[in-house]
Amino acid sequence: MKISIDRKAVKVTPDSRRVIARFFFNGEERAVALIKKVLELPKEEVFSLISPLLQDFSKRHRNITHKLYKHCERVKPYIAQCGVRPDSLDEYTRLLIGSYFTHEYSIESAAFFNPSIIEDPDKSYLEEGQLRVIISFRAVGEGHVSSVVFRRALIDRHNNITVIPAGNYIDEAERVRNAVYQKKLFLKKAEEEGVNREFLKEVQEELGETFDYEALKKIIIEAKSKTTDRETLNHYNLILALSDSYRKITFSRDTDISDRVIFPISDLESKGIEDARFVKFTRENGSIIYYATYTAYDGQHIMPKLLKTTDFYEFKTSPLNGAGAKNKNLALFPRKINGKYAMLSRIDGWNNYIMYSETINVWENPKKIQRPEYPWELVQIGNCGSPIETKDGWLIITHAVLSMRRYSIGASLLDLENPEIEIGRLKDPLIMPNLDEREGYVPNVVYSCGSIIHNNELIIPYGLSDHSSTFATVNLEVLLDRLKNGG
Repeated sequence: MKISIDRKAVKVTPDSRRVIARFFFNGEERAVALIKKVLELPKEEVFSLISPLLQDFSKRHRNITHKLYKHCERVKPYIAQCGVRPDSLDEYTRLLIGSYFTHEYSIESAAFFNPSIIEDPDKSYLEEGQLRVIISFRAVGEGHVSSVVFRRALIDRHNNITVIPAGNYIDEAERVRNAVYQKKLFLKKAEEEGVNREFLKEVQEELGETFDYEALKKIIIEAKSKTTDRETLNHYNLILALSDSYRKITFSRDTDISDRVIFPISDLESKGIEDARFVKFTRENGSIIYYATYTAYDGQHIMPKLLKTTDFYEFKTSPLNGAGAKNKNLALFPRKINGKYAMLSRIDGWNNYIMYSETINVWENPKKIQRPEYPWELVQIGNCGSPIETKDGWLIITHAVLSMRRYSIGASLLDLENPEIEIGRLKDPLIMPNLDEREGYVPNVVYSCGSIIHNNELIIPYGLSDHSSTFATVNLEVLLDRLKNGG
């Protein structure tokens, strides 16, 4: 039976006008000099500068005054160096100082790709046969910095897809550090990341079994004051950045899903948050939580991380630990298997692996389950998101690379009770870039980070050479039949 792919005439494109107001800092000396200049301005000139600025940028940002006040708050130590008490400043001076430490950043200006699709927790006002979904994307802006952005879409009973237009404003989350760390797990991850063992021994001796960020920071600052060795200082900075990887981030309840952007919030992801793979996870008691595995990148280190939420307003992030939490392409199964969490990975950059764990943050003993077999897979094979449970097995959407770095999307079927067993794999790709999809930021690439089943069809959102994203659908029964009968 032939597999027919329907490429939907729906394209989701980036919007370079979607900007966030970022804090900008360029050194203590320049900050103090700039603030002194502002403080010397007459009050009338301060007002004449800030008033039109607020009128102009209020059309581009929700509550721009809040952001400017917050950015002024971050430079309070430098205001104090100018001989002025920060709390003595009038509101217009505070806003003007904040504006000089703020710049706009267009989060979608360079690329927009690698979508993942998940059922929306909000099921209100749906007609029979409809499904509301949240789609995440990897958006790339100035400096090749990646963030996670969202769109909402509605799928009708015929699987026609309507992507809801994005709002005019976007917001970063409020950032909150986790209060307490478990020493044993934290130090293990630090050693995996290559932090100096002698320093880790010192940390182990000085910290209790649990500790907070400030306690660790105090030890590191003291240690840094005793050395000028660049390599040692890099180790100290790395462990401090690692401690900054555990976060809780919250969005205002008056934001639409398209208003929310998860921007890099720690040093270890300063160069980007890559390829979030969202999954609706069903706990053993039947409750639902949404997880996403993603890759944090600082320009040198790759760190797999986990994002979790129940409502898409509040998220918690944490590193993934263990010998199996390496490289990219980690994808969590949507439920436990035989009492354990299960995860796909590609630790060697070439083959697909599976891991099991008692705890969701620690992954050891990866087992190879797939290697490239067909010509269109020979460079590498990986997953395109979390496995999907069907009556016949775990449906795995895969990506593969062949000569000239041409990407394609395929499919495999794994046993439900023992997913180390491959039931079948397609001998030919489901999707390869056509003539309209080859050109873009990265040419010849089709790639997805998660699919969904609705009305007996598999719906695959996928990126087109990193410049935009679209959808394809395939009849589920036809696909499963092919996989069960030799591909």
